[in-house]
Amino acid sequence: MNAKHHYVKIVEWSDEDQCFVGSCPGLFYGGCHGDDEKQVFAELCEIVDETIALYERDGKLLPPPTSGKDYANKMLGIA
Repeated sequence: MNAKHHYVKIVEWSDEDQCFVGSCPGLFYGGCHGDDEKQVFAELCEIVDETIALYERDGKLLPPPTSGKDYANKMLGIA
């Protein structure tokens, strides 16, 4: 499986910033933001791809995967 599928990508509305904010916890800090949720997600996916390419280019090990951990239900106290 492609490494980009190993990381959770989150796009959420920020009341403070009045825009959508995209992040990829575990892979990098920060992210991207904008008014269009789909565009923010597309940009976030590009940033994930670029970050993984930089890790591979520099011969660094990628951080532990964050996908498949069922974070949504854990945050809700279901899992």
